Parts: sequence; C-alpha cells; structure tokens
Amino acid sequence: MSQNSSPTALVVVAHHRSDSLTAHTARRAAARLQAAGYHIDLLDLHAERFDPRMNAEDQPDWGNREKAYSKEVRAHMQRILDADVVVAVFPVYWQSVPALLKGWIDRVWNYGFAYGRSKPRLAGKRMLWLGLAGATADDPITHGMRSVLEAGLSEGIAGYCGFSHSTVGLLLDAEKRPQRVDAQGNLHVGDAAVGAEREAQYADFDRRTVQFVDDFLADEPAAA
Repeated sequence: MSQNSSPTALVVVAHHRSDSLTAHTARRAAARLQAAGYHIDLLDLHAERFDPRMNAEDQPDWGNREKAYSKEVRAHMQRILDADVVVAVFPVYWQSVPALLKGWIDRVWNYGFAYGRSKPRLAGKRMLWLGLAGATADDPITHGMRSVLEAGLSEGIAGYCGFSHSTVGLLLDAEKRPQRVDAQGNLHVGDAAVGAEREAQYADFDRRTVQFVDDFLADEPAAA
C-alpha cells in the first residue's frame, strides 16, 4: 500500500444465498471497514462460482515452490496480496468453516504462496474471521467452539501463513429459533422471535458485528 492510497480490505463471504444473514453480516462488516477508510474488495465465493475442489493443476508440488497454479487461483492470490486485511464471514459448520471457504484456503493459500518460504509473502497482513453460530450465548458449548476456531483458524492457518494478527469473532444466536443440544444429545428448539423482538435481535446482531470490526481495527498497530 502506498502512502497516498487507502488500505484495502478483502471481505470474503462463504454462503450460497445472497439473502442470508451471513451475506448481510459481510455487507455490514464491509460498510464499517469502508467508513474507517478502507477500500473494499468483496469476494462472494458462491456468486463468483469458485470451485472449492482441489485439482491436479492446483495440487502442491513439494519439490517446486515456484509452481504456476491455475489462472483462477493466481487471480485470487493477487487479491490477497493486494489486501492489507482479510475478513472472512461464514456460518460455523461442525465448529469449523464451510467446505466452500475451506476449499478456497486449500487451493489459494497454497504452497510457495501462503507458506513454504523463509520470508512469508503474507507477513504483516491482518485477519478477522467472523463466524455465525446458531448456539445461544448461554450454551456451554460456545467456550469450546471459540477455542477450536481460534486454534484452527488463527493459529493453524493465519499464523502459519505469517499473518501478523488474527482473531475470531464468534457471532452467536444466529438462528431465528434458539437451539440447544442437551447432555443426552437431544435437540431443543425454542419459539421463533417475531415482530419487534426479531427486529431487536437483528439490531443486536449488527451491533455485535460492528463491535468485532471496531475492536479488530483498534488492535491495528500505529504507523511508524
């Protein structure tokens, strides 16, 4: 980034519906980043028809870190290189990311590009993971969920690839009807919020999204 240009935020959304709460949250996060002075590159993986399946062309060659990957993957690599921060917005599936997002990481954050060098190409970049989960805020499972996501995403992926900072924002209560699994594995589903109660729930969700973005930006080191 030059001194006279705005920093860039690559906002990656992983959901198959543009009217989903996940897509809404990605747009809300992007708007907050834009208000903070960031140029936004919005990457909707489903809308752009990204194929998460690994193929021979993009399979790592452990003997050649200079391998030329597919044209599609090289274009995604460049979008990451052009970004100062990367924000991934996704529904939490099985205490992890959806296959669409994982496949993007598998194919694009590849050997010789994101890792495998003595000087990481992604060093100095910052990462925010915004995961939407149906668990309620008072559900004991959320403590373990946060730990699993932080370990897998911040440590296992972003940290391994040289990012200077990575954090997970877990957005709970994402379901319209509260859900909880008891110790015996039984699912308990509560009543759906409607009307003013539902609007208040959405407003609170937006507030928490903005708070995660603001806290992430507040952790940014001051320019020398």
